[in-house]
Amino acid sequence: MTWLVVMGVSGCGKSQVGAAVAAGLDLPLVEGDEFHSESNRARMKEGVALTDADRADWLAQLGAELARRPAGAVLTCSALKRAYRERLRAAAPGLRFAWLDLDEAAAMARVGQRSAHFFPAGLVATQFAALEPPLGEPGVLQVDAMLPVQAVADRIVAWIRPDASSRV
Repeated sequence: MTWLVVMGVSGCGKSQVGAAVAAGLDLPLVEGDEFHSESNRARMKEGVALTDADRADWLAQLGAELARRPAGAVLTCSALKRAYRERLRAAAPGLRFAWLDLDEAAAMARVGQRSAHFFPAGLVATQFAALEPPLGEPGVLQVDAMLPVQAVADRIVAWIRPDASSRV
C-alpha cells in the first residue's frame, strides 16, 4: 500500500503533479480541494484566510478518505502545518509527503494566472505565513516546483516506488 500527499502552497502544482504521480503509481487521485466546505470556499473566494478551526473538518475528511483506501492513494493537500500533517499521518500510517517547494513570487504569479479557481492571489502570502516546512520530518521528499510537471512526477514516483519509474 502506498499513501502519498502531494503538498505545498497554492500555485505549486499539486493538482497537475498529483495526477501525473497517481497515473505513474496506478493509484487513485484524491483532490483535496474537492473536500472543502462551501463556507470555506466562499471565505477563500472573498479573500479571507482559513484558520486552523476552519480546516479541522476538512482535514478529518481527508484523513477518512485516506483510511477508506487501504490499497493506497495520492492526495493533493496543502498540508501547510506540521499539526495538519500529523493528523493525516494518524489516519494513514506510513503516509509520505512530496513537498512541492517554490518561492512566494512564483506562487503569486501562478495563482494570478488562474481564472476559474476559488483561491485568489491575495491569499498566497497567508499560506507562506502559515507554512511550516516539513524539513526533517519522516517520509518527506522536497522537490523544486519550478521543474516541469513530468520531471517532478518522475522524481516522486522513483522515490515512492523505484521499480515503477519506467512506467511514468
